[in-house]
Amino acid sequence: MNQDGKNFLVALIAGLVAAFLMFSYSQERKAEVERELGDRVTVVVAKKNILELQTIEDDLLDMVEIPKIFVQPGAVNKPDLIIGQVAATPIQKGEQILFNKLLQPGADTGISLQVSPTKRALTIPVDETRGVAKLIRPGDRVDIIVAIDSGKGIQAKRDVITMLSDVAVLATGSNVVNNLPRVIEYDPNSKSVMQTNLVGDTKYTSITIEVSPKEAQDLVYILSTSPGNIFFTLRNPSDKSLVPRMPSSSAEGIAFSYGGIITGSANPGASAAPGVAAPGAPGMPSTAPAVTIPPQYRGSSGR
Repeated sequence: MNQDGKNFLVALIAGLVAAFLMFSYSQERKAEVERELGDRVTVVVAKKNILELQTIEDDLLDMVEIPKIFVQPGAVNKPDLIIGQVAATPIQKGEQILFNKLLQPGADTGISLQVSPTKRALTIPVDETRGVAKLIRPGDRVDIIVAIDSGKGIQAKRDVITMLSDVAVLATGSNVVNNLPRVIEYDPNSKSVMQTNLVGDTKYTSITIEVSPKEAQDLVYILSTSPGNIFFTLRNPSDKSLVPRMPSSSAEGIAFSYGGIITGSANPGASAAPGVAAPGAPGMPSTAPAVTIPPQYRGSSGR
């Protein structure tokens, strides 16, 4: 082997030895630093920027391992603990998610984030009779039945229709869907915190539902003219069926369905029962008064 070959071999060996020594040193330093920093733990961080009052969803979160010494107080370590909560402040990508930066959906955060795109939230007053004894809860599905009055004097008539089916309930009073069913109040005198459980709350006087803009407009019309004519019926949460539009209910229709006296031209040969005015009697119309039902609410009878 010539001199150049020997020099190359010596340089190669020296380089390998230097690399080995550097690797050994770095490993020793790494172990030393890990000992200083402590064990590594898993925390939840923002996978992307999260806006203020944005609902926390699974695709916004990531899990990373960091030295325990770098874990911030109140850091979240399981995504399932915060899914559905709301960001109280903006959270930057890569930032640790802290419990004190989150809010439970409720009166403080509003319900705008609970409303589906293209839908609207509308509040309707209720009582025990019209609101299923106030047993409706946020997240339930309901049908809405309305009584529509038309005509004046002897031409006055009332028709009852199922206006909307499978409507989502967003809130009952200030109890919002996805919110813990409780109210927290602060006593300014004793400085104590009072928590009221809303699981069995029947004190609310309104229900907030999710409807389309046109449905909201129609309901507001009924609210402005006859606020007591809107009734709720409660559905089984597993029942997603849409019942075909039924004929509207009226005095004549109910009497006919249940074998009673039918006024007007529906059964001109029927005789009046005791105490019931016969068709054509003074004050009674000889034919059923006409009523116009909006097309979108007409039953299968075409009324």
